[in-house]
Amino acid sequence: MNILIDIAHPGHVHLTRNTYFKLKNSGHQVYVTVKDIPMAKALLEEFKIPYIYLGGKRDNLIAKALLQLKYNYQLLQLIRRNKITIGFGSSMTLAHVSKLSKMKSIILDDDDDDVEPLFAKYAHPFADVILSPKGTRRKSKKTIYYDGYHELSYLHPNIFQPDIGVLKEIGVGENETYFILRFNAFKAHHDVGVQGLSIENKRKLVQLLASKGKVFITTERDIEEEFQSYQLIISPEKIHALLYYATLFVGDSQTMTSEAAVLGTPSIRYNSFVGRITYLEDEEHRYDLTYGFLPGESDAMFDKIQELLSQENLKEQWKIKRDRLLADKIDVTAFYVWFIENYPESAKIMRKNPEYQYKFK
Repeated sequence: MNILIDIAHPGHVHLTRNTYFKLKNSGHQVYVTVKDIPMAKALLEEFKIPYIYLGGKRDNLIAKALLQLKYNYQLLQLIRRNKITIGFGSSMTLAHVSKLSKMKSIILDDDDDDVEPLFAKYAHPFADVILSPKGTRRKSKKTIYYDGYHELSYLHPNIFQPDIGVLKEIGVGENETYFILRFNAFKAHHDVGVQGLSIENKRKLVQLLASKGKVFITTERDIEEEFQSYQLIISPEKIHALLYYATLFVGDSQTMTSEAAVLGTPSIRYNSFVGRITYLEDEEHRYDLTYGFLPGESDAMFDKIQELLSQENLKEQWKIKRDRLLADKIDVTAFYVWFIENYPESAKIMRKNPEYQYKFK
């Protein structure tokens, strides 16, 4: 089988990389394309995944739309030239070109329709099938729901085992307290009008946490000069091991909040999306692994941080919560691989018997 994975965000590398390797090991031909995203290219190179470079990327919505036409044309040529039968991933481009070719598109989307309306409007109608975490608010009847999160495709213990050696790389002892902070840029099309941590919040966070342990900051874009001494300098593929061993994660990023939660690290999120994203609501209110605060609720956020840091055996408590989550959820990569290799029969099976997915634990 000839399969295409299109990368439109660094997170898509993590989301699809284990599926890529399992498909390759099963003898399939898998092509990977990527836009001009330095972090995504760096991750692909680090994981030794060959890729085809598609070029430019823009923040402006109009420029994004024009570039989308270019991507569609490039992928269409690639699909026809290599007789690709299935496109897999979170890329709008895959959905578009599947309607112009014989390729079938399996689209991964963990965002609710009302949170990412443009993707729902311009990608979902063109997809052949949409795979989404259970409970996601979705209008499309093409959706098949599974009991897991995107983050479990690369952080499920069947796949991920943290390397404690990364602590030495950042100068942290095995039992030493440290915190990871994430400051987002909010440049995606669905981020218009979204607020996250203010500069005052960031200063107070650093001051508070630096009095309790070491602080490391990761960010998408240039970091403010006053925080540069805290900037985390490490290969990006090692961040998940650092999240696993961290005492606490605080940030305004959806993905890293969820990553910390499924790794069993207490996490705090502060942005305008709080209360609106189903999978994070699941992690917060069903499993008590993470806590979200809206802009204007900074006092409550700092109270929660103080409360968490005052608890004894914090990480041990979170390990119990994580184990409960893992007992409920499926091995997402195993499910993805089965779904691709058996499509379209796999879609028929899931629609008839959704419980079939629990074979993948």
